[in-house]
Amino acid sequence: MNQIRRVGRFLLPLFCLFMVVAAVARAAEYLGPTDVVAAPDGKSLFVLCADAKAIIVIDPAGKEIGRIAMPERPTGLVAAPGGTTLYVTCADPEGVVYKVDAAGGRITGTMDAGHGATGPALSPDGRRLYVCNRFDNDVSVFDLENRRELARIPATREPIAAVVTPDGKKVLVANHLPLDPADGYDVAAVVTVIDSASGKTSSLRLPNGATGLREIAISPDGKYAAVPHLLARYQMPTTQLERGWMNTNALTILEVASASVLNTVLLDDVDLGAANPWGVAWSADGKMLCVSHAGTHELSVIEAPALLEKLAAMPKTREEAEKRGIQAEDNTSYASLLAEDVPNDLAYLVKLRRRVKLPGNGPRGLALLGAKAFVAEYFSDALALVPLEANPSESITTLALGPEPVLTPQRLGQRHFHDAALCFQHWQSCASCHPDGRVDGLNWDLMNDGLGNPKNTKTMLLAHQTPPAMSSGVRADAEVAVRSGITHIQFAVRPEEDARAIDAYLKTLQPVRSPRLVEGRLSESARRGKELFHGDAVGCHLCHPTPLYTDLKTHDVESKGTYDRREDYDTPTLIEVWRTAPYMHDGKYTTIKDLIVQGRHGETGGDLKKLTDEQIDDLVEYVLSL
Repeated sequence: MNQIRRVGRFLLPLFCLFMVVAAVARAAEYLGPTDVVAAPDGKSLFVLCADAKAIIVIDPAGKEIGRIAMPERPTGLVAAPGGTTLYVTCADPEGVVYKVDAAGGRITGTMDAGHGATGPALSPDGRRLYVCNRFDNDVSVFDLENRRELARIPATREPIAAVVTPDGKKVLVANHLPLDPADGYDVAAVVTVIDSASGKTSSLRLPNGATGLREIAISPDGKYAAVPHLLARYQMPTTQLERGWMNTNALTILEVASASVLNTVLLDDVDLGAANPWGVAWSADGKMLCVSHAGTHELSVIEAPALLEKLAAMPKTREEAEKRGIQAEDNTSYASLLAEDVPNDLAYLVKLRRRVKLPGNGPRGLALLGAKAFVAEYFSDALALVPLEANPSESITTLALGPEPVLTPQRLGQRHFHDAALCFQHWQSCASCHPDGRVDGLNWDLMNDGLGNPKNTKTMLLAHQTPPAMSSGVRADAEVAVRSGITHIQFAVRPEEDARAIDAYLKTLQPVRSPRLVEGRLSESARRGKELFHGDAVGCHLCHPTPLYTDLKTHDVESKGTYDRREDYDTPTLIEVWRTAPYMHDGKYTTIKDLIVQGRHGETGGDLKKLTDEQIDDLVEYVLSL
């Protein structure tokens, strides 16, 4: 018996180790549902599972009726009229559009798209497909009958979602991030409007501080489009979160015919943020407008006609308000008196919107079918099925798409990074300023180096491998910065385990291959630029040596601005720099070429004056290829 016990004591640790390994293996098999698309006939819905590289087909009752495996990570899906054919975008990172037989679950054709292809949209007649090439900053137009690309239409920065008007005349494209000098007064993302006949474009500029666009939806009558986004109060010091002093969360309504912004409403409440709005959808009758909140795990259900009527009735000028007998109750009232007041009114949606708490974590895309919303819950590998009638909380059901996820430390850290429930009053998550772990295109006046000297948001890619942290190097490393961010940006006290998990997640971030590469290799121009970069005459490599392209030191490169209190700044890595505009600690330059030509960056270490225009272009091409 003692021998059996001794053997048991020997085997128990091995058994526990086996169980841990098995749990980790199971945890690695996440589904990661990111979107839900209803078939035009309403008989089925398609759930895009990015992590599992699959599409799960369900019926309106929530029963699974099929699974379709995809060769790469799917990024977007649209169903053709009839619902039997799907067009699925994948990006790894070069984009491919797969034509899929939904009934047979097989791929029947492919078309090459651009870098980071996503957000497919079909013309009403089903003959043209529009695909957002996120990192090429353009939109592909495909002739589906002949399965060929007709054109590439420029967008602004990271086009991520598109919709076509019911008459097929316009395509509205949501650009994920702003592309402005971050030290300016007005920094905002735009919606690109494409004339489908001519291919000509115009831009609809969103309110100052708009960033983090993910989806866009058009009303059934084609009169309005809705785009959720963050509305950052980046010009305020980051000394408090209450009343949305850092990030608010918003929905902008666009008037399609006039290609203009009707107004922007806040999705938050006075003392409770609704962080990271993501998916958006109109009901078929136009009566409901729904927005998912990835940070607070909620669904906003908005009475669309009442909202549109209220926005249309807002006076434009004080004189107009006075003529109509509209006035604030007192001089300190926060209620909207004029249309321009609406984007600052945290109570504007009172009585027009219900905030529905969802059972899972990380809601993203959604679809409305009949009187029900189907919401993809990314971290729960599930769908939330939400009735749209009043007070539906007790009747919300969950459709598990697979086994309950077993979270590795990295996955838990990813969930924490996106979870605004960890933040005071739920106003923001880490991902609010670092979408996908990268940048929001804004300057922020953080309190870690004094008040009144804003700095540009840095990418989290390689942050743990490239100390010190922050532009001014005031944090010894990324571990310190993560914990300081929880305390001083989220205004929260969290257990050490949360910070360790976030560290583990950030260390898994991998650079995306540059869109400037040709079949994964440097172009001829970039090869010439490489010789300049690493040559002694220019000397870029002295501060940006391989393999991380940073010497991990601070330097004075004569970039001190009006509000800066120091001359030396941390040398950033140049890996994936093609993705992190605007440039320098104050975000003054929107392109690397402007940084070199106008900012004379590099003159402290080399002789740029002798470079020809062609050599400068070659140098820029190499840097943008890293």
